[in-house]
Amino acid sequence: MSAHNPIVFSTEWGEMCPKCQKPVAQCSCKKNASRVLGDGIVRVQRESKGRKGKTVTLISGVPLEDTALKTLMGDLKRSCGAGGSLKDGIIEIQGDHRDAIVAELIKRGFPVKLAGG
Repeated sequence: MSAHNPIVFSTEWGEMCPKCQKPVAQCSCKKNASRVLGDGIVRVQRESKGRKGKTVTLISGVPLEDTALKTLMGDLKRSCGAGGSLKDGIIEIQGDHRDAIVAELIKRGFPVKLAGG
């Protein structure tokens, strides 16, 4: 296949990496590539759209690698006493905990901005 039209799905292997042309589970370029870290400003926002009225607090733009991000997520979940998850580099904490999260992130030395409404 040419570089202009890479295979993105195979009936035999499923989803394929467009860069290395291997199945996503065996992708070699994804493991070596680091996530885009953004502009260095951590943004904290509240969201309830598409969540059946449930509010979550989203933390994005944290300039950390995945393992450190998981550790930070665990610490934030414990400090808020809430559940949460990590999806595509964005930390989701259940409930509206913006003030507590902003205070914790500032204490850890991150530049923080409130985003959204």
